[in-house]
Amino acid sequence: MASSWRDAASVYLDRRVLAILFLGFSEGLPLALTGATLNVWLREADVSKTSIGLFALVTMPYALKFLWAPLIDRLRLPVMTRLFGRRRGWALTAQAALAAALLGLGTTDPGTDLWWTALFAVIVAFCSASQDIVVDAFRVEVLEEKQQAAGAAVLVLGYRFGMMAAGAGALYIADFHGWRAAYEAMAALVLVGMVTILLNREPKIAESAESVARERHVADWLAARPHLSGRMAELLSWLYGAVVAPFAQFMGRQGWIVILGFIASYKLGEVLAGVMSAPFYVDLGFTKSEIATVTKLFGLWATIAGGLLGGLLVGRVGTLRGLMIGGVLQMVSNLGYVALAWTGHDVTMLAVTVAVDNVCGGIATAAFVAYLSGLCNAAYTATQYALLSSFYKLGGDLFGASSGWLADRMDWVSFFLLSMAGALPALYLLTRLMGRERRGGAAVPAE
Repeated sequence: MASSWRDAASVYLDRRVLAILFLGFSEGLPLALTGATLNVWLREADVSKTSIGLFALVTMPYALKFLWAPLIDRLRLPVMTRLFGRRRGWALTAQAALAAALLGLGTTDPGTDLWWTALFAVIVAFCSASQDIVVDAFRVEVLEEKQQAAGAAVLVLGYRFGMMAAGAGALYIADFHGWRAAYEAMAALVLVGMVTILLNREPKIAESAESVARERHVADWLAARPHLSGRMAELLSWLYGAVVAPFAQFMGRQGWIVILGFIASYKLGEVLAGVMSAPFYVDLGFTKSEIATVTKLFGLWATIAGGLLGGLLVGRVGTLRGLMIGGVLQMVSNLGYVALAWTGHDVTMLAVTVAVDNVCGGIATAAFVAYLSGLCNAAYTATQYALLSSFYKLGGDLFGASSGWLADRMDWVSFFLLSMAGALPALYLLTRLMGRERRGGAAVPAE
């Protein structure tokens, strides 16, 4: 048994898996800068809790990225694609735009003109979502099937390092040098992802037998219609391969509606609690330095442990069982916020709450990312992963936007108890997916 666990852990030493660690950092960096860190800035500027809750909507580009994912999947950039390849060219372009958007966000003042802050936050989210499309495709394509669970685990690890830099790092800098300096420093850290892309090779373009058959069928259909020849035929063929085929292939799965419902609801309870966590800490009297030290620095190591455990867990018990274990754990972990609300300003209790929440969340996230990766067809990686992750983000955004309204109308104990109910729909849908797997259905990725 010990030997099998060691064999499972050895995959973390692969060079390609290690590269995903740094790309995970690149993906995680912008999220807190339009989320928890920005919420602290907003609360300090005396923005209402209802408005802070509505600011969850500035990250809607993450939920809508499937709309432009086909362009990133198939469209060649004139210079960047020729110099760096399809995936790397798009990644570097999105990362350069992201750095510029972060610099712009840092120049705003939410206390005097909240709309400018919101506008630049949306631009940051758009650039970040575009980066996610290509980096997620790069990850799925560059790793072998047996490495996907480990890749998901180190992605979570790198993601949390990025969030630590944008959380603890940005808060420390803001405490001593102001918010503009904090966002300028975060813009400089975008270079981590750019250097990682430059140091790694372009993944090979993959095609599946199914995708080749679908696109050959369209070519034959166009050939039988001479009036659609020339540029019109080329455009229609490209649109089918880039836009129609990825969605048609996914919707050909048995139970695809249940899958999308599960994806949209898996993190609802965690999101509801997470959006209000920063205002909750401020209301309890914790300083920015205390929030940074406990929730970002100390919390990082709990998330590392949870992510690595999640990767090992999926490798041992399978994706769906790992999802069930992680889902139950992240639901129960919200009780830590209830205990902290009862305790009040207590740094030790804050540390316990953050540790439990981050370990449980790390396990669930590693299993979830492995599940999404396994659902993607090799020929449509960027578009399908963007679609799946968009459904997850859309559910979180719509649910999370109501969190401030709820928090304004109930005490913190009642609010965090209510947040636990957000996990129940996904757990029910997961039981249906597990039942279909036992009956030999094809609605889940191969284990």
